[in-house]
Formats: sequence, structure tokens, C-alpha cells
Amino acid sequence: MTTLGIIGSGNTGSNVARAAVANGYDIVIANSRGPETLDELVNELGDRARAATVEQAIRSGDMVLIAIPLKNVTDLPVEPFEDTIVLDANNYYPQRDGRIEALDRNETTTSELVQKHLPLSHVVKAFNNIPAKQIPTDGLPKGDPSRRALPLAGNTDSAKDQVAHFLDDLGFDIVDLGPLSESWRVERDTPSYVKYTTKAELEELTADVERVQQV
Repeated sequence: MTTLGIIGSGNTGSNVARAAVANGYDIVIANSRGPETLDELVNELGDRARAATVEQAIRSGDMVLIAIPLKNVTDLPVEPFEDTIVLDANNYYPQRDGRIEALDRNETTTSELVQKHLPLSHVVKAFNNIPAKQIPTDGLPKGDPSRRALPLAGNTDSAKDQVAHFLDDLGFDIVDLGPLSESWRVERDTPSYVKYTTKAELEELTADVERVQQV
């Protein structure tokens, strides 16, 4: 059984945890405040969940979700992520993260910055364009015409395949945007951001989208 490590216990981390546990995954979750602060969430999630330190969650996961603010990603240790599939749920919010000049000039993407910090890992953009509370509620069986599609992007095809399988298990269709350099197509201020779309709708919205300056 696949174990998902989760770094961050806020809206995204906790709701991905709920969806994962509901679909038969084990999770190991950590935050910056320590495992003892996660008792209430772990008790809610049940036997498939346990709290841990950040490094323990990284080393325990077959995949690891990073669900912390972009400004805090560089605080993560690098070595434990070696050869790990990393799900990056980040968006750039200057009011929270401070100004990042390379993003302001559209020279890179948030996920490319994560990949730069974790060069030995396989970063896959995921969960960044769905409201967190809808992650455990919006999944539908495969073949349902109303099934919501979620985007992913990554530089490693095998990593994307595993993340796609995970998202499918959670009840979502997949639109592969290509490499991390294309992940801007679903970030904030784009037409598909936090919008409920089927696969065909998401493919259309992400194919014809203008990259705007971050403000």
C-alpha cells in the first residue's frame, strides 16, 4: 500500500490527507510545530494516519506532498528527498511570500523553484488549482461525464504517471500540462484557477491562456 508523506497540516495538507485516507492510502503528516500538535487531526483520520517530524514524514512517504507556503520551501532539508516523488501544491502569493523577482518576470515557475531546491527529487505540480475543501468531496468514479479534472506537470514521466494514478484513485481525471515550465498555465489569475472543469474543459482553458505578469 502506498504511503503519502505530507508536509503541512493546513487546508491543503489536511484535506489531501482526508481524501487519501478515504481511498485506502496511509499518510504520515508533519508540520513546523511538531507531531504533538496534530493529535486532533490524526484522531479524525483514524488508523491509516500518524503524525511525525518533517524528516520522518519525508522518509516514510512513497510520495511526499509539500503543502506549505512557497516562502518556507527553502527551509526543507534536501537530502531526505533524494529520489522521492514530490507533489507541489504551491501558488505564488506576494503578499504572503514576499516578492520573488524571477516569478514576477515570468522567468520561472513556483514548481521549478521547488525543483531547484530539491534537485535530487522528482517534482510534480498537483493540487494547486482546486479549493482545498473540495479535494475530499469532488472525486467521482471513472467514466462519470461530470468528473472533475486536475492538472499536473513534471519533468519526469514515471513520476507523473504515479501521481496521475493517485489522483485517479481520489476520483479525478488528469490533464498533463507537460514539464514544470508549463505549470504556470493553472496558477492564480489564469482562467482555470480554482474552477470546476471536466477534462475537455480544462484542456481547452489551458491550451489558450496568456501568461500575465505577477502583481
